[in-house]
Amino acid sequence: MPKVAKELGALAVSRLTQVGMHPVGKVAGLYLQVAGEKSRSWILRVKVGDHRREIGLGAFPAISLADARIKAQLERDKIRSGVDPILERREAASRLKASQDLELTFEAAAKKFMEVKSSEWKNPKHGDQWRNTLETYAYPFIGRLYVRHIGRDHVMQILDPIWLTKNETASRLRGRIEAILNWSKVKGYRSGENPAAWRGNLETLLATPSKVQKVRNHPALPFTEMGTFMTDLRKIDAVGARCLEFAILTVARSGEARGARFNEIDRETKVWRVPGERMKAKKEHRVPLSQAAFSLIERMPCNDDNDLIFPSPRGKMLSDMTLLMLVRRMDVDAVPHGFRSTFRDWAGEVTNYPRELAEVALAHVKADSTEAAYWRSDVLERRRRLMTDWAKFIAKPLPKGSITTLLRKA
Repeated sequence: MPKVAKELGALAVSRLTQVGMHPVGKVAGLYLQVAGEKSRSWILRVKVGDHRREIGLGAFPAISLADARIKAQLERDKIRSGVDPILERREAASRLKASQDLELTFEAAAKKFMEVKSSEWKNPKHGDQWRNTLETYAYPFIGRLYVRHIGRDHVMQILDPIWLTKNETASRLRGRIEAILNWSKVKGYRSGENPAAWRGNLETLLATPSKVQKVRNHPALPFTEMGTFMTDLRKIDAVGARCLEFAILTVARSGEARGARFNEIDRETKVWRVPGERMKAKKEHRVPLSQAAFSLIERMPCNDDNDLIFPSPRGKMLSDMTLLMLVRRMDVDAVPHGFRSTFRDWAGEVTNYPRELAEVALAHVKADSTEAAYWRSDVLERRRRLMTDWAKFIAKPLPKGSITTLLRKA
């Protein structure tokens, strides 16, 4: 048993100013440690097993003499029950740090995952699509949640509202969430089953993607993303890329653009005359060329042996799969024919051009007497203004958060 020192009162303790260790009595081993004029703290000196310990109990006078004696006695009681207070504190600190290290939010996990996997992606746009879908659909629901707390209900909150209306986007998003949570599990940030897994999990709660996506025959890119897409497309040095660019600028069908010939271009009036045999309606269609479309034609090399503007390497007409695979490699949720829908959405939502004018530009079969009047007159120059505005709109990416509105009257 350690020797119990003379018991000091609160006033006597307050007068202890000499640097050193001062026993205060009542509880064996309790000292006031004076390190300086304004630095005094409580220390319990005690033997725990074969080890001598100095256990800090807090600063004086924040911890009063009475409270220090209570704390010292509690520590001694622990020791008697077989607990080493120092080891107990170290273990508690270690558990706290380990717990804090696991507190990773979904947004932080997603960014770490993308940083690790970015080298595997084909191009920077792939990374942009990951970031955009997560920022738009996932982060608002689970961005601030710790990955170990995310369950199936959270995933359903994200996917359910868009599963039927934007299924391809939703399907990709589900796969991305699943990949991030798998990475989090392997890294030790979460445990248990992956709530975003499809087999044996979400397949019982959501419609099969193949059944839902059949409703969408021609996935189309939002017109707000066209500027970025065209910038990327124009960086690709290939005949197929120029053919797709021409089809977008003229809002022509794939077969019409792929079969375009130099002798169909009236260079004086800058009009492309598509013969009826390549048109769906079996009627010649005149397309007024914007300067961007005409300049593209001018840049294409002419060949006396082949009048095709966009020939394949073997000199034949490009296949429809050429344009489709080009779009797929660019990793966008669209098909070549879908850009006609993109144009139609742009014309209807952003401009004041009459609906009938856009329908004639798309060479859609006339539906009523009003539209029939547009077909009879062909309104070539009014369509040229429409196509020029379209070319300007898609020439460069839109600033974030803005939509250009054209108020020109047709």
